[in-house]
Amino acid sequence: MGRRSKSSKGNCCGWVLLALVALAIGCAIYVLMNPKEAEFPDPEPGPPGKPIKKYAHALKLALEFFDVQKAGKLDENKIPWRGNSALKDGSQAKLDLSKGMYDAGDTIKFGFPMAYTASVLSWAILEYGDQMEVAKQLEPAQDSLKWIMDFLVNAHPSPNVLYIQVGDPKSDHKCWERPESITKARPLIQVNTSAPGTEVAAETSAAMAAASLVFKSSDSDYSALLLKHAKELFAFAEKHRASYSKSIPQVAAYYNSTGYGDELLWAATWLYHATGDETYYDFATGDDADEFVQWGSPTWFSWDDKFPGAQVLMSRVSFFKSKGLSNSVTLEKYKSTAEAVMCGLLPKSPTATSSRTDSGLIWVSEWNALQHSVASAFLAVVYSDYMRSSRTARITCDGKQFTPYDLRDFATSQADYVLGDNPMEMSYLVGYGDKYPEYVHHRGASIPANAKPGCKQGFKWLDSSKPNPNVAVGALVGGPFLNDTYVDARNNSMQGEPTTYNSALLVGLLSGLVTTSSVVKSFV
Repeated sequence: MGRRSKSSKGNCCGWVLLALVALAIGCAIYVLMNPKEAEFPDPEPGPPGKPIKKYAHALKLALEFFDVQKAGKLDENKIPWRGNSALKDGSQAKLDLSKGMYDAGDTIKFGFPMAYTASVLSWAILEYGDQMEVAKQLEPAQDSLKWIMDFLVNAHPSPNVLYIQVGDPKSDHKCWERPESITKARPLIQVNTSAPGTEVAAETSAAMAAASLVFKSSDSDYSALLLKHAKELFAFAEKHRASYSKSIPQVAAYYNSTGYGDELLWAATWLYHATGDETYYDFATGDDADEFVQWGSPTWFSWDDKFPGAQVLMSRVSFFKSKGLSNSVTLEKYKSTAEAVMCGLLPKSPTATSSRTDSGLIWVSEWNALQHSVASAFLAVVYSDYMRSSRTARITCDGKQFTPYDLRDFATSQADYVLGDNPMEMSYLVGYGDKYPEYVHHRGASIPANAKPGCKQGFKWLDSSKPNPNVAVGALVGGPFLNDTYVDARNNSMQGEPTTYNSALLVGLLSGLVTTSSVVKSFV
């Protein structure tokens, strides 16, 4: 083969140079014509990719906690130390209230946080069901949701009556016993026109509306039933306005409500998404919004405060389908307030909240500290994916700009802290990793399955120095103190008691992180 001459080599370099110039010109033209697309280093969001192993494993565990918390007849019991319980619940009212879930480490069914658990779990499935499917966790999530919804449907026997609590907390807390030991029918509490409860009725409406979307394609009759209940409950909540904490003062000792405006707007927003009926949109963006919302002032998403959730959910309308809708100014207020929430979470933002530990965990309250960090991270990953799906390049926080990847990094930092990247070097998700809480404040987990102690005798298990004989797999405990420390003691309910609503938030967060997909193909 002949040697290539210098001149041919030079000609080749010239062609390469021309090609590079042409490519650069082409890229520049594309950027000018598609400035929004060019902001993103990755392609248009598409189907979920391969699951990230640690998040997939953590998601599986987190969903198992719902099986730990189930009441009723467990025909397909997945937890060997659990059994049938609370089978007589509701019998004195001729209702079947045996299903549902115990909210924490006791045996009470509190309707308010249970409905919040359902609305958050529904939201997670709606946004990230395809990612759950890839991780083989969609069916368990749907099954757990239906277990709650079956209870809530039965708890709403007529349009203006909703049973909101099964069991007496004072009596319950005088006993330390497994839920399987409950043999008597337990007292019931209801809200009605004489004793209204706007926040609990509206939250249950939100749960019904969101869940109706979850089951819309798989069980249309059940979906229609849930939507019927959602509409009736919203009408009841809106017409008979009063806080359930004032109508029924005894409920304030455990899940005291600080107001019902957030639940009304949250429910209206979900009903708009579920029905497309602009009457609900008009409610969410009308006078009630201006009356109840402190625009531009971030608050913390929790069982008692749905404002941040409603703000993020309404921002979805701004991102994807705001054309032709009225009240555009109020709609933009929702989105700008959601941005203010995001700006407060980002650690490098000029408006970053100081409510965090030295290790970067969002920290608001000694009691159940992880609720706020996980809830904040869930909202951040959802908002990040709204930005990516709509090809929105950045948000501006007091003059400084941040990308959706900054929000995802924040969400990841909170998830990783929970899973063991923290000063204690322990996972706060029971069953994950080599080190996690062994003295979880949980009646069923602390008593051997074959033991049948009486009400008072069971306290020996609470006071025992031995780790729980049963592992409450998937329980997300309350979490660390502000100094990033944790005391693993069964009597330490402040830090060591898990809740179903914490688990729902964690499921949402992990489902959003389990692959690098976004919400482009989700429910709107």
